[in-house]
Amino acid sequence: MVDIRLEPSWKLHLQDEFTKEYMWELKQFLLNEKAAGKVLYPKGSEYFHALDLTPFDQVKVVILGQDPYHGPGQAHGLSFSVRPGVRIPPSLLNMYKELHSDLNIPPANHGSLESWAKQGVLLLNSVLTVEHKKAASHQGQGWEQFTDRIIAELNEKRKHIVFILWGSYAQKKGRFIDQDCHCVLTSVHPSPLSAHRGFFGSKPFSKANAYLVSKGIEPVDWSLSLGVVPCPEVTS
Repeated sequence: MVDIRLEPSWKLHLQDEFTKEYMWELKQFLLNEKAAGKVLYPKGSEYFHALDLTPFDQVKVVILGQDPYHGPGQAHGLSFSVRPGVRIPPSLLNMYKELHSDLNIPPANHGSLESWAKQGVLLLNSVLTVEHKKAASHQGQGWEQFTDRIIAELNEKRKHIVFILWGSYAQKKGRFIDQDCHCVLTSVHPSPLSAHRGFFGSKPFSKANAYLVSKGIEPVDWSLSLGVVPCPEVTS
C-alpha cells in the first residue's frame, strides 16, 4: 500500500497506519485477490481519491458511505459518486431529489460529486475496495480500521465539521464523534428501501450550510455544474 500516492496533509496524519500489521495484511489480501484474477473496484490509483480531492485541513463536511459500487465503471473512490456518463445509482437519485426539495437545486444529469469534494466535502466510504458484482466482499479485511482512523483524526484535530451519517451502519461508525465540537446529522439511508422513512424531508444540505455559516465557514455550493435535468417527482 505504501506505493500508492496520498495527498500530503493526509499522509502526515495517517502515515503510521501504513506500518501496522493490519495494513500489511490488507495489502496482501488485495494482491492475492488480483493474482487470483478477480476484478476489483475502484482501480488502485483511486483507492484514496476522496482524500486526494479533499485535504485534511479543508474538510468541512463528511458524507459517510459503506462500500464502493461493485458494477463496471461505477466506483471511482468517492462515496455515492459515479463518473459522468455512468447511470446515476438509485440512492444518488434520491439524494438529488432531496437536494431539490431542500435547496431548490435541480438534479444534475450526471452522478459525479467531485465538485463537492473539491469544496471540502469528504466523500468517504468505510471500505475502499470491492470485488466485481460482490457487494460487501471486502468488509472485515482492514479498511474499516483505516477509515476509523480518518474519522478519529478529524474528530480530534479539527473543529466545526458536519458529519452526515445516513443509515445505521454510518451512525454506528460515527458514534464516537464529539458533538460539542462538530455537527452530526443523521437520518435513514437514501436507498429506495428506506428513503421514504425519513430521508426525504431531512434537509441535510441546508442544515449543513446553516451550521457552517454559524461558525464563520464558507458554505458548500451543492449545485453540480455539468448540467441539470428536470426534477423527478418524489412519490410516497
